[in-house]
Amino acid sequence: MSSTHTPEQWRSSSSRLLGLYCILFVAWSSMLLGVMYWRISDYLNDLSESGLQQRAHLFMTFEGPALDDALRDSLRYDLHQVYAYGLFTAAGHPLAGPLVAVPAGLPVDGRSHPVDGWVLATGKRDEPGSALGVATHDGRVLVFVRQNGKLTAVNSIILDALLWGVSLTVIPGLAGWHILRRRPLKRIQQIEAATNRIVAGDLGQRLPVSDRRDEIDRLSSIVNAMLERIEQLMTEVKGVCDSIAHDLRTPLTRLRAHLYRTRVALDEHDPHADQIDKALLETDLLMARFAALLRVSELESHQRRSAFIDIDVADLLQEVHQFYLPLAEEKQQVLALEIAPSLAPVSGDRELLFEALANLLSNALRFTPEHGRILLRAVDEGGATRIDVIDNGPGIAPQDRTLVYQRFFRGNAEAGHGEGFGLGLSIVAAIVGLHGFRLRTDASPDGGAWLSIRCVADALH
Repeated sequence: MSSTHTPEQWRSSSSRLLGLYCILFVAWSSMLLGVMYWRISDYLNDLSESGLQQRAHLFMTFEGPALDDALRDSLRYDLHQVYAYGLFTAAGHPLAGPLVAVPAGLPVDGRSHPVDGWVLATGKRDEPGSALGVATHDGRVLVFVRQNGKLTAVNSIILDALLWGVSLTVIPGLAGWHILRRRPLKRIQQIEAATNRIVAGDLGQRLPVSDRRDEIDRLSSIVNAMLERIEQLMTEVKGVCDSIAHDLRTPLTRLRAHLYRTRVALDEHDPHADQIDKALLETDLLMARFAALLRVSELESHQRRSAFIDIDVADLLQEVHQFYLPLAEEKQQVLALEIAPSLAPVSGDRELLFEALANLLSNALRFTPEHGRILLRAVDEGGATRIDVIDNGPGIAPQDRTLVYQRFFRGNAEAGHGEGFGLGLSIVAAIVGLHGFRLRTDASPDGGAWLSIRCVADALH
């Protein structure tokens, strides 16, 4: 099953919904910020323009020396020195006021226009502002200039306030999103761990249920009820099968004893001897099949897990290799052994692991042709030991790779050999599941079978 690593945490519906909410909130806040800033900036610009026009309209009520006196008096009340004025001839020569030059390109139309700078008696001012030119009653030109620095400062203050407001809202929102998405993901990880143990064969496991009784708990309760029913049905089916296999062993043993006594009493040339020999062979095969069924049931009960010890994989593989090497030589096959250095010990039952590897090697030797090659090796894969059995035989068809571990399943290659009961790989799967390891079936580079046992010690913990 797929685990919820960090890159996969975005796949959860809660993360997506919370992330979408944060994106929409940030987008809406940005739009609100932009609209508010644009409206306030537009309002301040209108205010600046109307202020210049009102000032021009006020001073146009004065004429001659009275206008000069009123302009000079206005400077005393401009504490922040925002405004400046200048009186000019129609040709643009300065007559009075701190402004000594008409801003370049300024039309004398009584309306405010933006300017990039102006010249005062104290020096040139290179900053954005607004200017207005109007003709007086006595033929002179009156020019007002207003610097926009104060308005820009107000805009900056408003912008900073809006940014701080949005950030103080977004940051807690992001923090809440991070916290809220971690809680359901943690619960999903717990459910996944329990599910992995169930898939490994421990049907007694149940999904965790909290006291919140939310939708995840309701779903877990439904699944737990289903698991209880499945476990009950599986126990009943296994019990019936085990009882049949166990109960038939006694009459089969008696039948074989009667057949054997009958065969002993017959002469070697008796025509019935061959028939009784065939009956004895079929009886032995039937008893072996029942014994294998009981063996699978015993392994699936998980009763031997308490006797696990640390096993040296190198010693185990060398023992299996030495055991099957004479059989491979008899069939003129090459049985190679490769063991990576410094392999970590594996926790398990040594006899059962030997049996599992023996079944895998037995199948490889049976299906690999003469002069073929079988490789038994152990490698380190991401800190876990992986044991491979690779051959160059006919291999396992892709559609059969998930079915070969079922009871009594026999692929085309195995059926062609006419041997076995279809229980050998079922025993392997039961042993691997008992240990919490992972079993994988693939094709070898030569087209044969590649079966791997990945010894993941924490799969059931």
